[in-house]
Amino acid sequence: MTTRDAPSRETILAALQGVTLPDGGDLVSRDLVRALAVAGGAVRFVIEADSPAAAKALAPVRAQAEAVVSALDGVSQVSVALTSHGPPPSLGKTGGKGAPAMQIGRHPTAGPNSVPGVKRIIAIGSGKGGVGKSTVSANLAVALAREGWRVGLLDADIYGPSQPRMMGVTKRPASPDGKEIIPPVAHGVTMISIGLLLREQDEAVIWRGPMLMGALQQLLTQVRWGELDALLVDMPPGTGDIQLTLCQKFDLAGAIVVSTPQDVALLDARKALKAFNTLKTPVLGLIENMSTFICPKCGHEEHIFGEGGVKREAERLGLPFLGELPLAVEVRLASDGGVPVAATDSPVADAYRRMARRLIDSVD
Repeated sequence: MTTRDAPSRETILAALQGVTLPDGGDLVSRDLVRALAVAGGAVRFVIEADSPAAAKALAPVRAQAEAVVSALDGVSQVSVALTSHGPPPSLGKTGGKGAPAMQIGRHPTAGPNSVPGVKRIIAIGSGKGGVGKSTVSANLAVALAREGWRVGLLDADIYGPSQPRMMGVTKRPASPDGKEIIPPVAHGVTMISIGLLLREQDEAVIWRGPMLMGALQQLLTQVRWGELDALLVDMPPGTGDIQLTLCQKFDLAGAIVVSTPQDVALLDARKALKAFNTLKTPVLGLIENMSTFICPKCGHEEHIFGEGGVKREAERLGLPFLGELPLAVEVRLASDGGVPVAATDSPVADAYRRMARRLIDSVD
């Protein structure tokens, strides 16, 4: 047999799509096939589960995968290894501190999911990091709550969760049955973050894309949110797995894009806007953060990152402009102290409350 008689990688993967998994999906859609190699008529690949227990349960799947590939024309030998890259961290074995006895970070489930009791899901995104998206998310949630809305806040930045610090929450959420999470409430906002479920505050999350998507789905559907007028989702920067999962698997009321007026930030913000458009998610408005800096000593105002860039972009695209937010020391101090500045009485808090009223008027 010659190499040209062997099936292509695409043919093999197409055959493996017919091997379904006990909990839904198939080997290819669930991204379990690794190290696929074709040499002449010999085919080798690895099925990698997310835990030893899952690998053991996939033994019949391994046999089925070997059979379907062996049946392909040009295949003389098939070698299929079944392995795992270790279990996701079990977040309930924490010495009786009330953390959920469940695993966060499993593979995503198939099909659309609903969030009981949540009237609107609003994503807050940005094209790049460093524009203050998480600060805006926390403060906008508090401002909406002060305007009378029942608000939830989900920290979807799995790799870099910051909402526990900004919202001043350190207590682990409870989970009486090991399945449903009871979220904490801070400053009138129901909130959850992967940062509240890790064993250590500085523990790194080292997960592949499917585990990230599974974690997001769990945090949305296994948290007891209660009746909410809006659930704000603090997205990670960029246009990756989390954005795809949220927009494709959940019914979003829309998205808000945060940017500074700097040209470089606006370039990436346009990418986020195009991504939401591609995913058929309406954009509810743009927010310009760090629009101006006022010296606390002399009162001089300086547009450090440019002036009015986000407002002009909103006008150019025909999108609502929700407002400008200053670069202020009090915002940083409030965030580090666990009391969002929107929970105080200050000019910056007033800016957030005006923004919250614009958003309420827009979606209503």
